[in-house]
Amino acid sequence: MKKNIILIALITLTVYACQNTVKAQAPDAVKATFQKMYPGENDPDWHKDDNGNYESNFKIDGVKYRADFSPNGNWIETETSIDVKDLPKAIRDKIKEDYDSEDITEVEKVEHHSKGLFYDVEFKQKGKNKDVEFKANGTIIN
Repeated sequence: MKKNIILIALITLTVYACQNTVKAQAPDAVKATFQKMYPGENDPDWHKDDNGNYESNFKIDGVKYRADFSPNGNWIETETSIDVKDLPKAIRDKIKEDYDSEDITEVEKVEHHSKGLFYDVEFKQKGKNKDVEFKANGTIIN
């Protein structure tokens, strides 16, 4: 009985992993939109996220990118990790003013289909980290 439970658990994990790793299985509409946006990038790693959207991970000139697309091929957003020092000065000033005692765990530059350009700064917190989205002028948008 114990062996059967372990076997079922392994099969379940394998099926789950295969469903969430969809390299070369992204819909044609997603691949077409990706190629229009990033011509010449021929080997992104595709994954399906918890919302059913497709994430592509790729590099351009050594810089890591992640672009997200809906299943029908609509572009959602593109994220790039950056250093705190690369944030606009207005954002660095706002962080110093309002979040100076908090540790930053990640900073991303984000181009979003409806929000436009913004910067996502993740602060370490007990439990789930806190993401704060900033416009370049330091305005918080979330």
